[in-house]
Amino acid sequence: MAPSTGSVHPVRYLTVFAVLVAVLYALVFFTGDKSATPKLGIDLQGGTRVTLTARTPDGSKPTPDSLRQAQEIIETRVNGLGVSGSEVVIDGDNLVITVPGDDSAQARSLGQTARLYVRPVQTSQAVAAPGTQAPAGETPAEPTGTPEPATPAPVPQNRPFPAQDPSAPAEPTPSDEAAPAENPGSETAEAADEIAAARASRQSTDPAVQQAAMATLDCSVPDPLRGNDDPALPLVACSTDGQAVYLLAPSIIDGQEIADATSGYNSQQSRHEVSLTFKTEGSNTWAAFTSQNIGKQAAFTLDSKVVSAPVVQGATPAGSSTSITGSFTAASAKELANTLKYGSLPLSFAASEAETVSATLGLASLEAGLIAGLVGLILVLLYCLLYYRMLGVLTALSLVLSGVMVYAIMVLLGRYINFTLDLAGIAGLIIGIGMTADSFVVFFERIKDEMREGRSFRSAVPRGWARARRTILSGNAVSFIAAAVLYVLAVGQVRGFAFTLGLTTILDVVVVFLVTWPLVHLASKSPYWSRPGVNGLGAVQQIARERKAAAASAKESRV
Repeated sequence: MAPSTGSVHPVRYLTVFAVLVAVLYALVFFTGDKSATPKLGIDLQGGTRVTLTARTPDGSKPTPDSLRQAQEIIETRVNGLGVSGSEVVIDGDNLVITVPGDDSAQARSLGQTARLYVRPVQTSQAVAAPGTQAPAGETPAEPTGTPEPATPAPVPQNRPFPAQDPSAPAEPTPSDEAAPAENPGSETAEAADEIAAARASRQSTDPAVQQAAMATLDCSVPDPLRGNDDPALPLVACSTDGQAVYLLAPSIIDGQEIADATSGYNSQQSRHEVSLTFKTEGSNTWAAFTSQNIGKQAAFTLDSKVVSAPVVQGATPAGSSTSITGSFTAASAKELANTLKYGSLPLSFAASEAETVSATLGLASLEAGLIAGLVGLILVLLYCLLYYRMLGVLTALSLVLSGVMVYAIMVLLGRYINFTLDLAGIAGLIIGIGMTADSFVVFFERIKDEMREGRSFRSAVPRGWARARRTILSGNAVSFIAAAVLYVLAVGQVRGFAFTLGLTTILDVVVVFLVTWPLVHLASKSPYWSRPGVNGLGAVQQIARERKAAAASAKESRV
């Protein structure tokens, strides 16, 4: 039985939709960078390309398997940061990363080796000035910013001092200092010599060599050892901000023991942090270390640099998480957590100079595609107006409101998850909007079916909606599942297509339930819109009258 028309409150549904749109556009204009345009993909606006050259400790060529593994890890990092439309391809013995826009720092960060080790700190010294060191053997007072004791004793806080300054310039690479050598073989051999020399001085077990390395290590120059230190040997390393030099013992925990890494904001400390959860073996090792080394430091080293060095203030129970804190922003904390979560690369890389990549299709193709979509949409609307009359007007209004909501969501997705809109994504949007029109057709045809059975327009609307909504939900559920499967299994621009298709499928349900159905219900109560000449349902009502007359004639003939 159809629901009572008295129980329907169409104005409430329309109000909910209006509030949603108002919230979306308030976020667009009053949060973030205030940009009111979606981010475009590489094929539409071009991008920035960085070539990663593998650096092996022995100077040998990287194996194809190691390159493929590195490519997969970097692609996983890209997906962890959001749907950004970045491309990672193997070019000979190199990896080429292309990201939309002109932000070369993002491409460089994706190529970070991310070899994390936890090493006990044997001694440390502050750097007196850029490029100079304190005298060998001098161990200054605890670095500024050492965390306070945890308030709820005896649980340790185990938070590092701020050691990472996101405002500092990105670490240069050897290729930033000089043009690539013409002979790739000599460049590989030179890199291997640099790594061997760095290991000999900075990973020596001789105390005299260690002290000399601490006295001469220049933290302001590129690190030739980056990502190639031997975890079984001691290490002389700089902090990431270049303000301190550490002598570290052999590693006690490998980054492979990280089970999960997340970023968040610590409201008590008023700072962003990265929380690490170790696997069973790593958690047990960390618990034993903290219980036996209270008051000492343990350094978290990432690619041969000290990210942070917390003071052990108490035993950490096995299974507890450990936080890395520093001068993080929300973006840099998320980036580090994403890098650690998906594991280290099997190779270390030196990044080339960033180069600009022109758009493969360009804005002209975008305009042509949008014009084609607009022409198709206008033709559909004209057909709806001719065939459905008043219902066609409601179709046009619903599609416009759907487009308004989609645009705001595209802007916000680009701002908060780095989503970029390419031509494949635009195709997904157009197909999704077409599916929204299909939902309107299903609803309208159900109304016509009810009227063919002799019901008035006013009584046919709620009954037709009760029958149509199940079909609409079922059809959209199938489309969303298909889009989700395609998104999980696909790569590259196909993922963008699947993402926008799934998004517009969800919005189809929102628009049909919060806009189209309430508007049609309001129209059914209006004497003007209920007139057959206005709503275009006169032919259907004529069929109903003819069926009724035929049925009456058949009944009289039987009598």
